Amino acid sequence: MQNFWNKIKLIWTDTILRKRVLFVLFVLVIFRLLSTIPIPGIDALELSRFLTNNQFFGILNIFSGGGLSNLSIIMLGVGPYITSSIIMQLLTIMVPALKKIYHEEGEAGRKRFNQYSRLLTIPLAAVQGFSLLAILENQNILINLSSFDKVINLIVVVAGSILLMWIGELVSEFGISNGVSLIIFAGIVARLPSTISQFIFTFDVSQIPIILLFLVAGILIVAGVVLVTEAERPIPVTYAKRVRGMKMYGGGSTYLPLRVNQAGVIPIIFALSILLFPQIIGNLLANSTNSILMAISKTLVAFSQTSLLYAVFYFILVFLFTYFYTAVTFDPEALSINLQKNGAFVPGVRPGASTSVYISKVLSRITLLGASFLGFIAILPLIMQRITGISSLALGGTTILIVVSVVLDLIKKVDAQISMREY
Repeated sequence: MQNFWNKIKLIWTDTILRKRVLFVLFVLVIFRLLSTIPIPGIDALELSRFLTNNQFFGILNIFSGGGLSNLSIIMLGVGPYITSSIIMQLLTIMVPALKKIYHEEGEAGRKRFNQYSRLLTIPLAAVQGFSLLAILENQNILINLSSFDKVINLIVVVAGSILLMWIGELVSEFGISNGVSLIIFAGIVARLPSTISQFIFTFDVSQIPIILLFLVAGILIVAGVVLVTEAERPIPVTYAKRVRGMKMYGGGSTYLPLRVNQAGVIPIIFALSILLFPQIIGNLLANSTNSILMAISKTLVAFSQTSLLYAVFYFILVFLFTYFYTAVTFDPEALSINLQKNGAFVPGVRPGASTSVYISKVLSRITLLGASFLGFIAILPLIMQRITGISSLALGGTTILIVVSVVLDLIKKVDAQISMREY
């Protein structure tokens, strides 16, 4: 605890750290203000009825940072940007030119790659915005809108999504931690007061055993996420001795810390982004008069958070995205080349290609553990929902995973900033 207060004091006494923290707080205040500005033509009573116990729109509300609950100008949130990032990173595997830009052209290549992701966000936001507005109009939530009003609403929500993407990148550049993750985190935290007040007003003494069970499960989930996120597999590294003039250099030993979960919270966000699309399309086709489209709509809507198929796909996607994101962001071959250039080697392993193969095997094994655990934690609330019948659990498990991972990442970024200051 003493160390914690010392860090808080150091943050506020250091000019650079204080500016970064204040910038993040200022941006989050602006973000929350934007989430309260609604688009025109809303029937508030119908909206409240529609959103009650609607898990699909509850998850969409996470990505909008709480903007969807009152149909604000940022109702799309960072969802389109996340989807474009997924598509671009998938294309790095299939398109050699993109892979070269991302991996071989350094910082300039990363900037070009990110610019492509931003440009792709615009059409994705337009498609998602049109779909959501059409769904809301079919539900009589948006009323008395002319064609011109519909076009204006679409332009406004697309612009809101682009604005939120820009705000997230500003936080990443001038603040602390990942801006997109912090926006999602802020939206979740902003809902806590209303959730707590609703729980107090609807409290029933007979539910105490179930509440205690949920508290224990929540603590175990938090502890598990922290444990897996912080777990590392050290690979020993020895530096060869080198003689320069009359002096000897090197000869020391250290280790490479390979994290069990290299991807952090990204697989959860990616998986949810993919799983939302079938339900968006299903809801969009719900009022169709064509029998084939109606059948497709019923099939897609049935793919909801309460279905077994959803849980299976959720686990598989989280598992695969953990491996995928680790493969994209961590390059064993480049690491082995750097070790060889610096006269370092793994004891018992030949430098070069053999070292790359060895690191890949170790990384694959520990990622298997991390991906399996993360997938299990993701669907555990769905399993408990099946047992208890309480529908809000699936959403709660997802939010716990995101909040814990974002907080851990934020703490690490703050520690890194403090360490840089000391140097």
